[in-house]
Amino acid sequence: MMIKRLTTLMLLASASLLPQSSFAADDARCATVNQSDPGWTDIAATNAVSGVVLNALGYQQKVQNLSVALAFQGLKTGQLDVFLGNWMPAQAPVIAKFTDDISVIGANLPAAKFTLAVPDYVAKAGVKDFADLEKYADKFDHKIYGIAPGAPANQNIKKMIDQHDFGLQNWNLVESSESGMLAQVTRAVDRKQWIVFLGWEPHAMNTRFKLTYLSGGDKWFGANYGSATVNTVTRKGFAGQCPNLNRFFTQLKFNVPLENAIITRVLDDKQSPEDAARAELAKHPELLTGWLNGVTTRDGQPAESTVKKALGI
Repeated sequence: MMIKRLTTLMLLASASLLPQSSFAADDARCATVNQSDPGWTDIAATNAVSGVVLNALGYQQKVQNLSVALAFQGLKTGQLDVFLGNWMPAQAPVIAKFTDDISVIGANLPAAKFTLAVPDYVAKAGVKDFADLEKYADKFDHKIYGIAPGAPANQNIKKMIDQHDFGLQNWNLVESSESGMLAQVTRAVDRKQWIVFLGWEPHAMNTRFKLTYLSGGDKWFGANYGSATVNTVTRKGFAGQCPNLNRFFTQLKFNVPLENAIITRVLDDKQSPEDAARAELAKHPELLTGWLNGVTTRDGQPAESTVKKALGI
């Protein structure tokens, strides 16, 4: 009896050392992943990629259209779980208010770009730096075209104008949606008119238009032509409640060519973000290996083979 009892205890101890199903560790609320989209095409693309994978893993994704500030507020209150669009350093003033209430789990895109841009014909005419804008104020009609009201980048531009930096006086920021701003850029380019606007990469605008990013805006958009890092942010407690999901989102890394390709499919080929994401993942199945290392499906099955099967890879 003693030998049998010792054998049983040894088996139980050994079992406790084996990897446990992350599904067993996940809280029930992890079944639905709440994410946010500020109305930016690049975040719609990355949300679509994560959603396609999450659905294949047995989770549901819910995306809410919220401004950046409201997204951080949603993370603070627990209404949101994940935000893939923390562009830094542009969002530094906003995120500073929430550092105790959220978790930045890492960069999902380390090589982004975000600053003012002009069409190439404007650059060739002499506008290559922020300091060149005021010299041609009349040609620009004293306007800088931005994105949606409340965006951190818009706030930076407003401060720049209010402080008359680069000699900018009597200039105005024209706030609009991303699509509205790009429609204005399209009209200006078609007519060879002068325009300065917020540009960023990854985005299809980089292939649709011949752009020049302006130098000299380090104070407002960061060094190296607005070199930016896009981070993944979660609510506090997400890692403890949803370790399987947290591992996936920690390992979810994008690249500029992938995002550009998805955005181009959406804007130019009129595909849905989900269809565009599936098509590009089918072309780059190797990405799934890194994203899903050590991750399981919601019911505890190997993730990579399941996702590839769901995507027909």
